[in-house]
Amino acid sequence: MTTDTPPVAKRVASERVHHGDVVVDEYAWLINKDDPDTVAYLEAENSYTERVTAHLDQPRDTIFQEIKNRTQETDLSVPTRKRNWWYYSRTVEGKQYGIQCRVAADGETPPVMGEDGGPLPGEQVLLDGNELAGEADFFAVGTSVVSPDGTKLAFSTDFKGDERFTLRFKDLVTGETLPDAIPGISYGGTWSADGTTFFYTVVDDAWRPYRLYRHTVGGPADSDVLVYEENDERFWVGIGLTRSERYLMLNVGSKITSEVRILDAADPAGEFELVRPRKTGVEYGLDHAEDGFLVLHNDGAENFELATAPVDDPGVWTPLIAHREDTRLLDVDAFATHTVVHFRRDGLTGIRIMPRDGEPYEIEFPEPLYTAEPGGNPEFHTARLRLGYTSMVTPPSVYDYDLAARELILLKQRPVLGGFDPADYEQHREWATAEDGTRVPISIVTRRGTPRPAPMVLYGYGSYEMSVDPAFSVARLSLLDRGVIFAVAHIRGGGEMGRRWYEEGKLTRKKNTFSDFVACARHLKASGWAGDVIVRGGSAGGLLMGAAANLAPGEFAGVVAEVPFVDALNTILDPSLPLTVIEWDEWGDPLHNADVYAYMKSYSPYENVEPATYPPILAITSLNDTRVFYHEPAKWIARLRATASGGPFLLKTQMGAGHGGRSGRYDSWREEAFTLSWILDRLGVREVTGPEATVEPVG
Repeated sequence: MTTDTPPVAKRVASERVHHGDVVVDEYAWLINKDDPDTVAYLEAENSYTERVTAHLDQPRDTIFQEIKNRTQETDLSVPTRKRNWWYYSRTVEGKQYGIQCRVAADGETPPVMGEDGGPLPGEQVLLDGNELAGEADFFAVGTSVVSPDGTKLAFSTDFKGDERFTLRFKDLVTGETLPDAIPGISYGGTWSADGTTFFYTVVDDAWRPYRLYRHTVGGPADSDVLVYEENDERFWVGIGLTRSERYLMLNVGSKITSEVRILDAADPAGEFELVRPRKTGVEYGLDHAEDGFLVLHNDGAENFELATAPVDDPGVWTPLIAHREDTRLLDVDAFATHTVVHFRRDGLTGIRIMPRDGEPYEIEFPEPLYTAEPGGNPEFHTARLRLGYTSMVTPPSVYDYDLAARELILLKQRPVLGGFDPADYEQHREWATAEDGTRVPISIVTRRGTPRPAPMVLYGYGSYEMSVDPAFSVARLSLLDRGVIFAVAHIRGGGEMGRRWYEEGKLTRKKNTFSDFVACARHLKASGWAGDVIVRGGSAGGLLMGAAANLAPGEFAGVVAEVPFVDALNTILDPSLPLTVIEWDEWGDPLHNADVYAYMKSYSPYENVEPATYPPILAITSLNDTRVFYHEPAKWIARLRATASGGPFLLKTQMGAGHGGRSGRYDSWREEAFTLSWILDRLGVREVTGPEATVEPVG
């Protein structure tokens, strides 16, 4: 690797004083995106990263071609029925974005899909992302919702990556886009039952969806009616239509509390009725069954229980599935003849069927590690359940479950080209022991026959009760086929082991997340699985990367931190920044609570960079990210260079993207190829395919 000199960020003293603690932050100026020095510094970092990774151009191209060659570029999804239409999306070789389509329906069996992934006979194109994107560097669709009668489409687009969308409407009978245009909306939205009215949310300056508006299609946007405004900055607003199409659901929620209002969907100009007033720490949600509501809630039930409620008094709840310590109820879907419950037990997901006339039962799946979840099921009256299934060795698969025959019917498994055979790979479950004795699950996938110990990539997240369940990745094959093992640490702060798992990794127990991760890395080495370990995580998982590097810098051969939340304390101290007040329920409120301030300061990665030897670090961010600002990794890398030894410390900023990075699929493949080539280089793995891959000392 070249010895090119990295950029040096200027130092401008900026004082922070809270709870009697005085801190000088010399890189605080980087938060100002309009400062020419900021952009110049980010561009200098990009140039430096490009120069010092120039030797990876060839392996990067090789890996990009591997991803591309394993992907069936012209392909379509399994059609999903809604009334008189089958809806699906498809991709075309050489085009960046998907195409949304439909064909007329005849029967419950999906139309036959050709192996070439081409359009179905009689296809109607609803939305072509490639036409909409044009020559734009970034493009994303925020919502795409067909009216219940199938005659209109509401869709929204973003051309910057800042997640502020413009809402438009398309007449699906004439194919014309209507003149209605509503800028600055958030994700989502829903139709009234008759398709004359569309409800949507807008965000405040902190990127919080806080207002619900009602728009009459064909009318001017400035005549839209404000239906609801949420003034508590901890809460956000969402809107939905029940599968039965009988009720509109106005959902208001914080990280720990929720509140629901309902409205007859046939009366869109009516008043929403409150189900139960918010109660701190109580979360609940409703779905409409044939003769009442199903309510999933945690009032006195840590892992949630399922209750029923009458239509005329939805705040009165009668238990249907009682709380269990070993089972976390995740979601409930009501249908005319049955109810489907999605749950989590022993670190795995499951699906329970509850017939209206008959005994409940659970669907069985064949692998020891897997992820199963209900898929797109828009029809209220149906004899089939659409579900998705994957594992670390099984590509994403779409099934219909025949409720009468109790049989899984495979409709499609994502094609993986280039001679892929699932039998060439194997998955395992290990358990590490954390500092406090807690057993932490680890999911592992490897190419069969890979000698151990082997170089490893260890992934982690561990926040917001989000679970990183076993799943397949085409791009990951480029690691496995070179003799690299991939593992996921299911650490506390996530939801893999139930609500308590989450509670033990948040607020003033957040450090469990970081120590769990380090314990997993050490276990994998001690048990003979891993040699050198590269760790990887993004967003809140990027915070994990920074904290783990501070805790145990000598454990890792490298760190990949994507859109990393590494300046957590400074961000959570500033209520003017997007999402900060909402986040206080997750991290605590350091602005008003001295104990929370001290606790966050003790682990926030930027605050705790030490004059120690750190592993090589690759930080990747996006200039237009509204969730984790670009300045966090920029400051972190600058401080690492000024304070620590080791490295090198690299920063790569996407200058025209948001939180999810590049938007086009080919662009995202190239970015993943860049990251994987860096990982393989740091692990000393050279261009030899298969378990016999050679590993050279890192240097």
